[in-house]
Amino acid sequence: MNETREFEFEIEEQKRIDFEIFILNEIIKSRKPILGICYGMQLINVFLRGTLYQDIKSQKSGSLEHREGNHIIEVYNNPFIETGRFEVNSSHHQSVKDTGAGIKAFAYAQDYVIEAFYLESHDFLLGVQWHPERMDNVVSKQIFRVFINACHGN
Repeated sequence: MNETREFEFEIEEQKRIDFEIFILNEIIKSRKPILGICYGMQLINVFLRGTLYQDIKSQKSGSLEHREGNHIIEVYNNPFIETGRFEVNSSHHQSVKDTGAGIKAFAYAQDYVIEAFYLESHDFLLGVQWHPERMDNVVSKQIFRVFINACHGN
C-alpha cells in the first residue's frame, strides 16, 4: 500500500472509531443494553478510560496464544452468566489491561487475561473477549439469551 492510500485508510479508520465512540456514548446515556464482543469489549473499556495490552504476547509474559484456537476461561460471580470453567474461542492480540471506570471483570483466561466484564452502574453492559456468535456452547448461548431478555425489557 502506498503512503497516500495508507494515510486515507488511517483517516477512515479514525472516522469509524469516532462514530463508534459517539454511538456508544449515546447508548450508555439512554441506558440501552450493550453487548461488546472482542473489539467491542476493548472499545468500551477504552471509552471508560481503561487501557489495553496492544499486543498480549509481547507485553504479558507467560501469556497464552490468543490469536487463534480455543482456551479455557474461569467465570466468577456476576449478574449475567453462570460461574464455572468454559472453553471459548480466541482470535485477538489485544486485550483489556486496566479496567475502565466502574467496570467489574468476572472472567479470566488461565494467563489472567480478562475475558469478560460488566459495568456496575448500567442495567446491562456486558463485554466478552471471545466470539460467542461462533460457538455452540452453554455460556455463549446464555450470553445471547440474557442480552435478548435485556433488550425486551427496554
